[in-house]
Amino acid sequence: MSYEMNVTLDLPFDQALEKVKQTLMAHHLGVVSDVDVQAIFKAKMGKEIPAYHIYGACNPKLADRVIGAEPNAGTLLPCNFVLYEKDGSTVVSFMDPVPVLGLAGNDEVSAVAAEAKEILEKVIAELKD
Repeated sequence: MSYEMNVTLDLPFDQALEKVKQTLMAHHLGVVSDVDVQAIFKAKMGKEIPAYHIYGACNPKLADRVIGAEPNAGTLLPCNFVLYEKDGSTVVSFMDPVPVLGLAGNDEVSAVAAEAKEILEKVIAELKD
């Protein structure tokens, strides 16, 4: 079983990020967190890597359903995605919410995961256009 879904955009990192954010917002998903791995590696280890960020995407209504059905399943939220530079392009990789939220072993949480995956598949399809 795969744990992620990805697309490579022929755009520089900053432009790819804006396109991803706009596409997510069109599907009622917002970016709620940003971990700048590139900056952390540089500051903590002196290691230089290309741009690499881990973002958290969230739809509050879906998150509410997950937390309402299984409060501890909040540890599996938000849906993470990464953006990183590779060979002059930007890779966008979304966590597949089905296997991740399936860890909760709750039917309602699994139903939300399936809905979230459908949304993310639409986002990826639009990013490919």
